[in-house]
Amino acid sequence: MIYLDHHATTPPSQAVIDAMAAVMAGSWANASSKHGPGQAAGRVLAGARSVVAQSLGCKPAEVVFSSGATEANHLAVRGLLAAAPEGRRRVVFSAVEHAGHLKLARELMEAGVPVDFLPVRADGALDLDAATRLIGADVALVSLMAANNETGALMPVAGVAALAAAAGARLHVDATQWVGKMPFRFADFGADAVSFSAHKFHGPKGVGALLLRQGVAIRPTVPGAQERGRRGGTENLPAIAGLAAALAALGSEVELAAEAARQAALRDRLEGALMAELPDVRIWCAGVPRLPGVSFLRVGRWEADVLLQRLERLGFAASSGAACSSSGTAPSHVLTAMGVPDDEALCAIRISLGRSTTAAEVDALIAALPTLRTLLPTADAVAA
Repeated sequence: MIYLDHHATTPPSQAVIDAMAAVMAGSWANASSKHGPGQAAGRVLAGARSVVAQSLGCKPAEVVFSSGATEANHLAVRGLLAAAPEGRRRVVFSAVEHAGHLKLARELMEAGVPVDFLPVRADGALDLDAATRLIGADVALVSLMAANNETGALMPVAGVAALAAAAGARLHVDATQWVGKMPFRFADFGADAVSFSAHKFHGPKGVGALLLRQGVAIRPTVPGAQERGRRGGTENLPAIAGLAAALAALGSEVELAAEAARQAALRDRLEGALMAELPDVRIWCAGVPRLPGVSFLRVGRWEADVLLQRLERLGFAASSGAACSSSGTAPSHVLTAMGVPDDEALCAIRISLGRSTTAAEVDALIAALPTLRTLLPTADAVAA
């Protein structure tokens, strides 16, 4: 099976597996303990924190380890809101955040917190004019993804950061799909807090971090002494070591940019073949800046489940969008926000490449496209 769902998760690298196994075997003590084994574990934790800081352009003290981006998102939004000055209660999200993050927005609304949503244009780009109107003096924070998990569209983080700073609001950025795919330096990103997950760049599942700018006040959602009092609970040291190993394996910013260019070239070749070999293909957000390895598309009006089943029959694993919301029973909320009709949005599939994707694998899919066409229902069958 050729795996083409790297935006959902990525296979752990051998370096990550080795790092985690070494910690489980030799540094299993509690890093908060004062005895020798605990201090040894503490050194491993400190070393991993330093690797993360060096890799992502921040200070070690700005790294708060978590169980992943979802928890880090909650910590950022709830924690920054709780620490906001009196008179600042409103929170602004984008309308195309990850489905799980939008659930948090709805919970805040049910609790009486004023929430607004930044719209996107029909091409998937964020509407900065609307952002200018919505980000005002009563805003506690803005929460914005760096890159959309479905379409790959890049969000104008710098522009929103300037608006938030001018309004005196905090900015949280969910960089789950950015980190590991594009060069990233926290010090240059313009955000107060940035969240990410290790499993998006060949690290383990169940671990991530919140990068919190030094001096920014936050109230923990899980109280405890760990992580400088910002996130309680014994640190998952093997997973944290795996996260650090995954980041270290990404290489320099130059190497990361070269890998992004490689994936973009493979994606463009695949999209060209899709347009040439299959009928009525539409690729969303192809006209705006987007992540290098993702195509969010439809083929005619064939429902996503049908197309994905046929692809799997031919030996290719793809998805219909976010893994936690890809049941196929509801249209993509991202496409809905872009104004795409429901019947068309239900046909959307996501093909996402990664560091382990080879040119031969992309060529294999291209070679299979004529066969795929013969396996799809006829237009008359779809209409019936």
